[in-house]
Amino acid sequence: MPTRYTRPSLDFLKTESTVLAASKHLHAIRPIASGYLQSHFGFFLFFDVTETSQPLSILQLRSEPRMSRPNKSQFSRIFTEAQEEQFLRNGFVKLERAFPKKVAEEACAILWRESGYDPGKPVTWTHPVVRIGDCAQPPFREAANTPALRAAFDQLVGAGRWIPRESLGGFPIRFPHPDDPGDTGWHVDASFPPEHQAGSYFDWRINIESKGRALLMLFLFSDVTELDAPTRIRVGSHLRVARLLASKGPEGMSFVQVADALEGTTGDLPESTATGPIGTVYLCHPFLAHAAQRHRGNTPRFMAQPPLYQRDRFNLARSDEDYSLVERAIRLGLYGH
Repeated sequence: MPTRYTRPSLDFLKTESTVLAASKHLHAIRPIASGYLQSHFGFFLFFDVTETSQPLSILQLRSEPRMSRPNKSQFSRIFTEAQEEQFLRNGFVKLERAFPKKVAEEACAILWRESGYDPGKPVTWTHPVVRIGDCAQPPFREAANTPALRAAFDQLVGAGRWIPRESLGGFPIRFPHPDDPGDTGWHVDASFPPEHQAGSYFDWRINIESKGRALLMLFLFSDVTELDAPTRIRVGSHLRVARLLASKGPEGMSFVQVADALEGTTGDLPESTATGPIGTVYLCHPFLAHAAQRHRGNTPRFMAQPPLYQRDRFNLARSDEDYSLVERAIRLGLYGH
């Protein structure tokens, strides 16, 4: 059973590949188009085509003034030292009650309308996955910018080092269905296009500085149990992916190259799953290997997985050693400390 798409279709992607190649900067505040692609690995991915290909410095001047960077004592800490250590070693941390249940319910009402399915009639759920395009209505913006999440971003990425989201990207809604969804391959999300024209998202790159991406985020807009197609996570895989990328320099590796290498480099690691109550957000290292799975429960799963964008690239050789937790995790993978 093929995956069902809403806004945009695959025909859109065939005509917009040149736009992807031209969009060199992923820091734009508001995406104007978005879509999905499938490869022989058997998974689909969402990408944003940004509003402009102007450099980030110009966007900063127009959108908000650059302010002096707060020091660590100036922002509230939402994670304990044990949770910080978990992020460093495991590559993710779970934040429950990150956004209100009411906001999630308002967002899901929008998503049900977009899906074309009837929440009260499972007979209408004819595909294992329905993919909704970029969502920027008020409930999604509110969910992405709660005080708890902003404090978490400061603690993981560094105060003043990330850009607030104005949308939550696309939603792969997973339904109880006997068919294989066809998108369950292990991967690391790519974050910037190559210098040459990209044929598809699978030519996009990942490098040791994680250019274009500060975090991978999993927003749970429904209660997710082990039966409800939770995202699978390879615990600690970010450390090995850092070593994989280390010798590749600024050019990094393509999405496909990293995916090809994951089984050999991370296949022996333990797995965890992104379960939790509605309003939970998993904040993940950008190098974390993850994968979808088939829904085995009874209730559709609503989840967004947008990136958090960097204001500046990560710096793995800071003279003041003021490393963010994301940078420290990369250094842990490279140097063991």
